[in-house]
Amino acid sequence: MANSLQFTYTCILFFFIFNLGKMNNNGIPITQQNVLGTPLQACCYQPLTGFYRNGFCNTGEQDYGTHTVCAVITKGFLEFTLSEGNDLSTPKPQYNFPGLQPGDKWCLCALRWYDAYKAGFAPNVILEATNKKTLEFVPIEVLKEKAVPNK
Repeated sequence: MANSLQFTYTCILFFFIFNLGKMNNNGIPITQQNVLGTPLQACCYQPLTGFYRNGFCNTGEQDYGTHTVCAVITKGFLEFTLSEGNDLSTPKPQYNFPGLQPGDKWCLCALRWYDAYKAGFAPNVILEATNKKTLEFVPIEVLKEKAVPNK
């Protein structure tokens, strides 16, 4: 019984610590918005994406890369980003990173996605799952040009 109670308390504590940056002062989860001004939808659970590895392209103070663009990964993008020094194909278990393959959905850094767009290698995006913060770096017209439905 004591082990079960300790496990329950540990889970509750972990939840609050993990979600502290995503809650208001009353402990209520904050819903971030997408580029369309509606609640942010999930990008992908398999592989589990997002800076916080919760399936959403949420962002916060700790997310220096602004991982806010929900993209459908392509071979061309993977090759482009590798040529820029960012290997997204190789798994890195120490960072809970599975390695990406064409067709995966993933929360990309807004500026990296925009660099790829300018170079002609940007993957399609899911607007409903792309965080509003992206608009600080990428014009909405550009995102709409690469938009696909969220399936």
